[in-house]
Amino acid sequence: MKINEFKTYREAIESFEWEMLFNFFDGDENWLNITHECIDRHVKKGVAIRIKFSDGHTESYSFGSISLWSSRFANFLERSGVKKGDRVALMLEPSFEFYMTLFGAMKRGAIAVPLFTLFGPEGIEQRLKDAKPKLLVTEKEIGKRVPNDVVPEIVETGPLFLKAVKDQRDVYRPQTSSSDLAVFQYTSGTPRQFPEAIKHTHRSCVTLMLAALFGLGLREGDRYFCPSSPAWGHGLWHGTISPLALGISTGTYSGKFREEKFLEALEEFEITNVAAAATVFRRIKNSGLSGKYRFQIEKVSYTGEPMDSGTFSFIEETFGVKPCSMYGTTEIGVILANFPGFMDWVVKPGSLGKPVPGWEVGIIDEKGSLLPPGIVGEIAVKRREEWFRAKDAGMMDEDGYFWHKGRSDDVIISAGWTISAVEIEDCLMKNPEVMEAAVIGVPDSDRGHIVKAFVRVKNEREGLDKELQEHVRMRLSMHEYPREIEFLKELPKTPAGKVNRDFLRKREALNKA
Repeated sequence: MKINEFKTYREAIESFEWEMLFNFFDGDENWLNITHECIDRHVKKGVAIRIKFSDGHTESYSFGSISLWSSRFANFLERSGVKKGDRVALMLEPSFEFYMTLFGAMKRGAIAVPLFTLFGPEGIEQRLKDAKPKLLVTEKEIGKRVPNDVVPEIVETGPLFLKAVKDQRDVYRPQTSSSDLAVFQYTSGTPRQFPEAIKHTHRSCVTLMLAALFGLGLREGDRYFCPSSPAWGHGLWHGTISPLALGISTGTYSGKFREEKFLEALEEFEITNVAAAATVFRRIKNSGLSGKYRFQIEKVSYTGEPMDSGTFSFIEETFGVKPCSMYGTTEIGVILANFPGFMDWVVKPGSLGKPVPGWEVGIIDEKGSLLPPGIVGEIAVKRREEWFRAKDAGMMDEDGYFWHKGRSDDVIISAGWTISAVEIEDCLMKNPEVMEAAVIGVPDSDRGHIVKAFVRVKNEREGLDKELQEHVRMRLSMHEYPREIEFLKELPKTPAGKVNRDFLRKREALNKA
């Protein structure tokens, strides 16, 4: 049986072998190129990418056209003096130019460095100084934000750029090994904490199939959509490389996110499989617009942060399917999943699921010892016979399902009680007045720390903070409620769209100083 033929969780666990992953690819453990695997070998399969733009128009690009233009761009790079192993930075919204340059750089054997288009000068400078690219491809207006002398050459997109690329030979044969570096992926960070570049090899697309098959549930015939920016891990690996490596057409979104355009895309592209951050689905719920559209959704997955129970129920009611979480680390990939589409799988709302085949996952204590079910510790995965910490608090239940309890620093110890920020956030979100909530621990002279909640509500009014405190107190416990509540018009977000609790912690520290 092939790995993409597994229809049940039991089959996957009992029959999986690591060697099965290479069956999807032309390459092997020695020779492999991501662009060949995602694009070149699928040139006869029609549309590769569909984009819904924020102004409402759509564009589609075939495997054949991306293959042709990526070869031209690879030749363009070679002619420009870009050698194998040189870095090529891309700061572009999803577009034909983005995919041409992304896959062209990897075809050349250069290292692609996708950068978020909304970075300011300082964020751009930090990443370019770290990556040291030979050139940066971007739009003229974005290029104005690039500080002087941080990159040898800036290539601006536009008619002249496309003509220069079009004039190149349209054949290029990649010469990369599976261990050659292919991508520098920057995690989100703050101006005062430099983001880390995760270095991915061409072989990364092989282990990525665990996420594609068990986390996203991708199968031949799916019409897939992921609105996450390919400048970030979810949009690049799960929104772009995962489906294309399987020869499956993918859809994405370009420009400022607008709920109605996202919903239009689901209807227009007749999407059957959608993956997004929990924040996206929450925004769709809060918009109240979903009733205007017709959907054909069969599988929904999410990652990046926990999903509150109200949004979970909304997805189930709107699309007729249970959303499936997947969980992993930037360095290793997906290690826990809810196996969308598997016939024998039971989704427990709020659960991270169970380990994907091939990985041993556990909950460990501070000393690295395994903890029994029901005890909160740190999620860890066995790697080279040692436990690799995921830096997230979690718990495993008696059925073997894993549960997220927040980042390790999101576990709050107050007066000796261990309190989960995630549980309090979920409880707050069940109140009809609350649209978003973020919970952190703040220092307190009596209790060590107390719970503070930052909340965005529909209508702020006098006494609402007391009502929300009572709402949590009566639903969780008498000690597990936010002793401080602050109302915000907007919660701070990371560029990837997650609530930025680290920013809130630093803000509190400055306010208390």
